[in-house]
Amino acid sequence: MPTLIACLSSGKGTWTEVIKIIQSQSWDKVFLITNEFGKDNFRPPQNTELIVINDYGKDTSQLAEQIKSGLKSKIKDFEIALNFSSGSGKEHMALLETVLELGFNFRLVTINNNQLEIMGINR
Repeated sequence: MPTLIACLSSGKGTWTEVIKIIQSQSWDKVFLITNEFGKDNFRPPQNTELIVINDYGKDTSQLAEQIKSGLKSKIKDFEIALNFSSGSGKEHMALLETVLELGFNFRLVTINNNQLEIMGINR
């Protein structure tokens, strides 16, 4: 899966898992859904684009529209990797709504024993 989309938001220690996932393989493109704090403090690796959500007080559908406008026409893959280890449930719902509306198939990914694990696939 050449494209990774992940939340990079609140939660103590959650950035570490996101960084490990990014470093786990050579992604063609990485999109991180973040806030102003993430934009100001996270140093994204090459091939990483930050999609900044400005107002988390908005409802889930409005957040999804912001995410969709940030992703639209930028992903050519049929299937993407998706990670929700950072962020809130509202952010996760908005990202999932976006991914479904844009018609992507996805695999949930995480890090287990310092290796990328694709959820639901036994290896």
